[in-house]
Amino acid sequence: MGEPVPNTQGVVTIERKGGDRTMDDHGRGSAPRPVDGADEPFDLGPSDPLPYEGVWRFTAPTVEASVPQARHAVRDLLYRQGVPLSQDLAQGLLLIVSELVTNAVRHAAVLSPMLAVEVAVGADWLRVSVEDNHPYRPTALETDHGRTGGRGLLLVREITREAGGMCDVEHTASGGKVIWVALPLDPPRPPKDPLTNRRTDPSAP
Repeated sequence: MGEPVPNTQGVVTIERKGGDRTMDDHGRGSAPRPVDGADEPFDLGPSDPLPYEGVWRFTAPTVEASVPQARHAVRDLLYRQGVPLSQDLAQGLLLIVSELVTNAVRHAAVLSPMLAVEVAVGADWLRVSVEDNHPYRPTALETDHGRTGGRGLLLVREITREAGGMCDVEHTASGGKVIWVALPLDPPRPPKDPLTNRRTDPSAP
């Protein structure tokens, strides 16, 4: 883990290089998985991470001002790393960050003076999570019959569904919770050779 690096928005960034090899190809960690994905094998990707792969963690006070600060910090990170995001996906992701941080500010501040935003980027997925120390677990990200937790989290679930991603809420070892969203990327692929109609990268399908 690198040293904390304050950015211009006042959010402290802790950077970890080299990607997170505990994630599978859907951006999910080792925590409990949905039933339909319980038996999926792990795909750890290539041994050498791509230039934009890595894990970064932002910490900030659980106050309203942290909503735009966290969004700007994530936006600047994605731009700096050159993460292959379409404009629509980038806008959806930043809206998700805003809604997740807003949810923590409104519902967790009484027990959690600080929150953490983590961005993990793999070869073909991106995972963003917001962690706080409040034990309440909203159900808006779960099945349709659970609609507590606010309209913002319902919006997060809808954006995630439309992007072909996944989202969930999990308890942390400290008694708080982490809400995470994993979205698929569309990384640029090598062009095809016009003579063979095959990609120039021998490892590409």
